Amino acid sequence: MSTIGGTAATNLGGPNYGQLTIRLKPRNERKRGVAQIIADLRPKLADIPGINVYLQNPPTINLSGQITKSQYQFSMQSANKTELYENAVKMQKLIAELPQLEDVTSNLAITAPEVDVSIDRDKAAAMQTDANAVESAFYDAYGQHWVSTIYAAVNEYKVLLELQRQYQADPRALSLLYFKSNTGTLIPLDTLAKVKTGIGPQSINHYEQLNAVTVSFNLKPGASLGDVVSQIQKIAASALPSTISTSFEGAAEAFESSLGNLWLLLIVAILVVYIVLGILYESYIHPVTILSGLPSAGFGALITLLLFHMDLNIYAFVGLIMLIGIVEKNAIMQIDFALDAERNQGMAPMQAIYQGCLIRFRPIMMTTMAALLGAVPIALGYGAGGEARQPLGLVVVGGLMFSQLVTLYLTPVFYTYMAALQERMGRKKRRRAAEPVHIPV
Repeated sequence: MSTIGGTAATNLGGPNYGQLTIRLKPRNERKRGVAQIIADLRPKLADIPGINVYLQNPPTINLSGQITKSQYQFSMQSANKTELYENAVKMQKLIAELPQLEDVTSNLAITAPEVDVSIDRDKAAAMQTDANAVESAFYDAYGQHWVSTIYAAVNEYKVLLELQRQYQADPRALSLLYFKSNTGTLIPLDTLAKVKTGIGPQSINHYEQLNAVTVSFNLKPGASLGDVVSQIQKIAASALPSTISTSFEGAAEAFESSLGNLWLLLIVAILVVYIVLGILYESYIHPVTILSGLPSAGFGALITLLLFHMDLNIYAFVGLIMLIGIVEKNAIMQIDFALDAERNQGMAPMQAIYQGCLIRFRPIMMTTMAALLGAVPIALGYGAGGEARQPLGLVVVGGLMFSQLVTLYLTPVFYTYMAALQERMGRKKRRRAAEPVHIPV
């Protein structure tokens, strides 16, 4: 589907912009991903003379922001339009120099010819007319003013007042316009105003009631959005005056606002799990043993993202939080059996955890493989919008595979050391309780 002009084109920079929306076949019906298709199309479309083409893969979830030619947006606002436009052009050049970016563009296009009419209000008042009369005459000439209606036998026709097309396209025709004063005298435009031609923006954009310019950009394969955001912030702090305010919009704004919150959410999730396990096992030590497999799961997830050249985005963070619940159930199965064997059967910690690993090995493998295989289609990018959720599947699959290989050996070792530490602490506590107490008489 293609569109030319309209509201979307106004946000893009003016009426000479259009959009072409392409819907790809399902992932299982094509061999290449969205990134590969864009990489193949970009050099071919760059050879078409007369147009500039910008390609972007829209996110699965719309995170607001403006309609731009690239995916990520950096907006500048100021009350001074001239200062804003000068610095926006300079800022766009500096951002385009970053090696991690491509398709850097903005919605500021100072290429439209314009005519500036400056009315001498004192002279107009002396001739018994005003600026409103001049503006009304301009509207009649160039605004298609509906002045009357012709009623026929079976139909009616609206009468529109305007200049002929050849005069509308020629700025010199302004000198032929006359305005009627309050006394009925016709006054030429040249006696009331000065006409100056120049070049101006094709559209004037606003954000929060201020003049605004938005610079949009795409990331090159392997580039990190977090590094790019920090670099653009440093450039803006050094290159822009204090009268120009800046902000990220859309996906870049969501990433900037959630960057710290996601790490906090991950820490809070681990603390909540520790508290719940501590209450259930009535111990401060065994919850640490159960959570000992999380570092290996996180390491496997990050290594998988690195091997597949994926970013640690919001979807990947969701996968890391999911791993907290999936991975710890392996240790819960082992330790729950070992604690029961110690308390009810009198086994030593080494023998108890060994028996727990043997007996619980089958359910551990069954549950892990069920979760792992269930995440494989997401890791392969199948389904509508599956390529956006692919990092989530890769995190789950990679984290489970690596942690499964490690925790079967790591958890028993950690358990025996924690049991020895708990026994040593218990002996010290009993020894202090058995010491005689001397009461002076």
